[in-house]
This record gives sequence, structure tokens and C-alpha cells, in this order.
Amino acid sequence: MNRIHRPGLFLALMALLAACASPQSDSPAPVLPSNLVFPTPAAVFTPVSTRPPYAPGELVDYIAQTGDTLPALAARFNTSETEIRTANPIIPQNASSMPPGLPMKIPIYYRSLWGTSYQIIPDGLFVNGPAQVDFDIDAFVNAHPGWLKNHTEHLSDGPRSGAQVILLVAQNFSVSPRLLLALLEYFAQALSNPVPPTTPYLLGYEEQFHRGLYLQLVWIANTLNNGYYGWRRGALIEFEHPDSRIERPDPWQNAATVALQFTFAQLYSPPLFDQMIGPGGLAETYSHLFGDPWENNLPHIPGSLTQPALLLPFERGKSWNYTGGPHTGWGKGEPYAAIDFAPNGVPECNLTSEWVTAMAPGVIARSEVDGTALDLDGDGDERTGWVIFHLHLASLDRIPVGRMVKTGDRLGHPSCEGGEVTGTHIHIARKYNGEWILADSPIPLDMEGWVTKNGSAAYKGTLTRFSQTVIASAKSEGKSLIKAGE
Repeated sequence: MNRIHRPGLFLALMALLAACASPQSDSPAPVLPSNLVFPTPAAVFTPVSTRPPYAPGELVDYIAQTGDTLPALAARFNTSETEIRTANPIIPQNASSMPPGLPMKIPIYYRSLWGTSYQIIPDGLFVNGPAQVDFDIDAFVNAHPGWLKNHTEHLSDGPRSGAQVILLVAQNFSVSPRLLLALLEYFAQALSNPVPPTTPYLLGYEEQFHRGLYLQLVWIANTLNNGYYGWRRGALIEFEHPDSRIERPDPWQNAATVALQFTFAQLYSPPLFDQMIGPGGLAETYSHLFGDPWENNLPHIPGSLTQPALLLPFERGKSWNYTGGPHTGWGKGEPYAAIDFAPNGVPECNLTSEWVTAMAPGVIARSEVDGTALDLDGDGDERTGWVIFHLHLASLDRIPVGRMVKTGDRLGHPSCEGGEVTGTHIHIARKYNGEWILADSPIPLDMEGWVTKNGSAAYKGTLTRFSQTVIASAKSEGKSLIKAGE
């Protein structure tokens, strides 16, 4: 679902049955800003890899970090799941996420150019998860003298304060509001300088369709998620700087640090990049604003995480089309957390009386054009526990915030509202403690035994139950039909 999103904006495109828009390239190539405003002290941090050229298959010590999975570890250490399991027989066959703090032996196959082992922030402070529950964005912004407290931005649904813009982006992308504020302070002194920058490119990304606070934050949150979830699933093991230098994150790195490295590398090359990812860069700004991020660091993804039982998201006895395989939960690119379904026989963006239904019991924590969140732990906060996120529920008959629901209760009608779409459908994704859970992963999206698998690209893929496999298709072929309750 391709979305550089403006609240309340939606488009109806093409005469396909229903699917989110096809992926585009992430954005035009960025250029180095001509008016750098973030701190650039003379003492530049020079990261030096301390990793020796290990012998092939040599066992190295590793302590499992929150959210680690065997496929990702195998990709990062250039080895295989089988070799990791052989070296660690304690790991059960049905292991999903690794228990944080578990000592492991990893067979490593050396790659050159591994980067710094310095870690910027923990993963639990990257996502908009439990650590952000008690954080009052508005009060924090107003307590500082910077220009952000007086900033107003006009979006398609009306004016929003600077704090409200932070909240919107943090909520939609599920990226920590503290991290977004630290980035704004680092690049644009948003909290310390009462004089606003003269450039509309507050975070350094100079591209004409990303002018202003909101769209700069959309770019950086989206890019951060591409780095974070690319590392999470083992798809991102290297990237390039603007000067074509290769950056290969240290295999011991955590996802949040790689996300920041990946984001900064879109715009900057060493030695400036080195300073930004070191202790005198963003990490210093974050610590100044919020204290030591590693103090009282709590993992937000437990070991052996399992998904609760889920039904298909439409009424029993109905047949809907599987129109979109794993693709982004929000934004462009990663995370591949979402899939799409569409009622049969509803062309383009026509209205329908068909209902989207609750896949599990819970409470509605959010209900708006930007999405509906069904909170399965019942506390009414989508930053904690398991959450089912729905996009494209029509405003008419959409279930209100606070409503308790049982499995199978009606939530609303599929539509073309919200984001950029190609036809009437529903987009669903999972989050746990603020982290998007990849649809095809060691914790697969499983609905009534239908298990999700990635395809060759975003929106491709399959659902399989026993010997039956359905291939995602945005065309009205009838081959992608699935019947609920069978």
C-alpha cells in the first residue's frame, strides 16, 4: 500500500478489483543540504570495526536482543538457520522470537567493511510502544523555548500544532515521538531555538514534495522503518552513501541503530555520517532531552512470541478475494506487515454493504480515516499488546472508539477511504507493543489456518491452508477467493 499520506486524502485509481497502489521508488535521490544547521563539532567520531577476519564457520558469542529471529540472525552473520540450531541445541524447533538476553553461539562467515558496534538507542525506544505511553508530547514541546511550540501547519483536515504533527506521524508509522523530537532538535533546533529555520527542508531531505514539518517527518519516519524492518527480517545487510561508499552494519547491531544509520546514509557520507552515528551525534541530543536511553532498558518483544487465534476479517460463509500479499503496514516499502482482502463483485471504488468483522475480541482504540485499531489486550491503548490495524474502513457505519467487540462483530464496510488505493478493500496488519509484526515471519499471520507467505515482490504472495494455496491477485479472476468459516 503505497502511501505518502495526507490525512483524509484518498484516490480511486484503475479498474482493478481492489488493492493498494503498487510500490514506487521510495523517493527521488536526495542531495546534500546547502545549509546544515545540526551540530558538527570538530571532534569527529571515527568508527572502527573491531571484528577480526573470522575463520569460516567460527563460533562467536552473541546475546539475543529483543525481536531477534533465526532467519534475521542467519542473514546478518552470513550463515544458516541450520548451523545456528546445531550450535545452539537449546533452541526449540518452533522458536519464533529469541528470548532477550539468551547467550548464543553463532557460526560466522566474515564480510569485509563491517561498521561500528556503537549502539545509539534500544529498539524499545524506537517504536511507538509501551515506553511512550506516559509521554505527553504537547507538555514536553511547550516546556521548551524552541520554535516548535508556536508552529502551526495546515494539513488537508485542518490546522495542527507542531506537537499534533508529531503525534500524527508517530501514530501512523508507529515510530517513537521522542525519537522524532530528538531528530528535529538535532537537525533544526526545534526545541531550543525560538527562531524557525529558513529552509522548508527541516530534516535535510531536499525534495519538492517533502516541504514543511509534516512531510519531512513522513520522509524520515518512513525511511527509519525501511531500515528498522529491513534489518529485522534480514533483508538489509548493506547500503550505500551518496558518495557510493558501502556501509555494512555490524552483525551484532540492533535494529534501531541500523535504522538511524540507514536513514542518515541516504543524505550523508563519512566523515559527517560517522559523527552523526557516534556518541557525539544524535545519541548526545537524545540523552540531553530524555536521559540515558540504555538505563532501565526493557525489551518490548518477549521470547517465543505467538499470535493469538485470528479469524478472517469478513463474515462467516462469505467469499472474499485475497487481493494483496504482504506489503507495507504504513508508508512505502517496509514493513511487510499488511495484506488486503476485497469483497467479490465490487468494481473500482463502489460502495458495498459487505462488512469487515473483528478477527478477535478486544476494544476499539482508534477509529478514523487514518485507520482503525482493534486492541486485543483491552486496555484501549494501541501501543501495548497485540493490535489489529485496519485501513480503508468507510466513514459510514465505522465502529466508534471505545466499543468492546467480540470475535466476528461488525466493524465497518471496506472502501477506498484513506491512503492511495485501486479499489474497495480492507487492509489489515498486526502490531505488538508498537512494533509492526511482519506477515511472513517466524510469527506468521495465521487466520483460521490460512498462513501468509511473501511473494517475489510487495503485494505478491500466498495464503496456504493444508494442501490449498491461494495466490494474491488484484484482478477479478475468481482464483483468489477464500471463504470464511470453512
